[in-house]
Amino acid sequence: MTSEFPGPTLDDFNAARARVANVASVTPMESSRFLADVIGSPVFLKCENLQRTGSYKVRGAYNRLSQLTDEERARGVVAASAGNHAQGVALAARELGIAATIFMPVGVALPKLQATRDYGADVVLRGDAVDGALRAAAEFAETSGAVFIPPFDHPDVVAGQGTLGLEIFDQVPQLDTIIVPIGGGGLISGVASALKQTFAQHGRTLRVIGVQAERAAAYPPSLDAGVATEIRIAPTIADGIAVSKPGLLNFDIISAVVDEVVTVSDDDIARAMLMLLERAKLVVEPAGAVSVAAMLTGQVSNAGTVVAILSGGNIDPLVMERVISRGLAASDRYLTIRLALPDRPGQLARVAELISEANANVVEVLHTRHNPNTLISDVEIDLSLETRGPEHVARVLSHLVDAGYEPRIQS
Repeated sequence: MTSEFPGPTLDDFNAARARVANVASVTPMESSRFLADVIGSPVFLKCENLQRTGSYKVRGAYNRLSQLTDEERARGVVAASAGNHAQGVALAARELGIAATIFMPVGVALPKLQATRDYGADVVLRGDAVDGALRAAAEFAETSGAVFIPPFDHPDVVAGQGTLGLEIFDQVPQLDTIIVPIGGGGLISGVASALKQTFAQHGRTLRVIGVQAERAAAYPPSLDAGVATEIRIAPTIADGIAVSKPGLLNFDIISAVVDEVVTVSDDDIARAMLMLLERAKLVVEPAGAVSVAAMLTGQVSNAGTVVAILSGGNIDPLVMERVISRGLAASDRYLTIRLALPDRPGQLARVAELISEANANVVEVLHTRHNPNTLISDVEIDLSLETRGPEHVARVLSHLVDAGYEPRIQS
């Protein structure tokens, strides 16, 4: 049965599960009425954002490290990461008594840097991005003899991540569709393979949907070409899944077991994070929220019982602040408008009164007389407003227009 599937067998996944149980928590599975209403079928959220180290990565890292020989353990391990893989390797190494050196980019978020150090790893800052840190880690492995621990492209890592799939089956055995974030492909290749092999044993089928950030989506063109293809990635808030080329083993597995790969925008991701905060009371990093973004954008339908993986919750509070603002704007909950007003007393108060009548709230005002496109007898104001969504925005604008103003929405 399992020989039909590339990569780890079901026996490999079960063996990995026994190892990983030494370090990983069984994370909660939460139902979501809000998302069930959105897609018209039951939805469950697998909360790996609540895992030790804040993501699923500790599963694959521990499974790989626990199988090193005594001689390899004595040489130590090395990895490169901007966050989650770093923390997973650092914790796994500490639990197994192995010295770990982690290379991270110079601009890595301070909370991720400190957490990795707190787990006992020796952190070295190199390069402006993960690629630079990876090169430095490879050089270190060659000169020191330390064992390099890849973030996704290794059968032991895939088997470790696949333990999450076995856990999901125990918690929601009736699932019909699973939605999984994709970066290099370690998580989805493990989860999809473990679940599809399990389902095959039970004579059942499962639909697997992978989700990438559209500004870092290497899998759609790779799957179209039939070969792992490198792309140029653009800046994205989902930096945890911003990988320019699929892992080779991961690509082979995904080609065989994943039914569909979709993409979501940064605004879609921000909306999903905001929804998770407000409705589910869950803090989820951008890369971990893409599975929910796919549902909110209508890319999941006729899905039966759905499980969406929230793959991580490690986010810098400063980034979270910006993402919340972006999510509010993308959801039409935060509106900025520009108005030209006669330059005489009482005009600003009148506009504020109209906005209050429309049940919106002014949070910021910018007032200027120096725009060259404004009449000399007018002033221009930018108003930032809190609103309740698209219909409320339309009512606010209509109320201002009815009063004789010409509001212009600002991006």
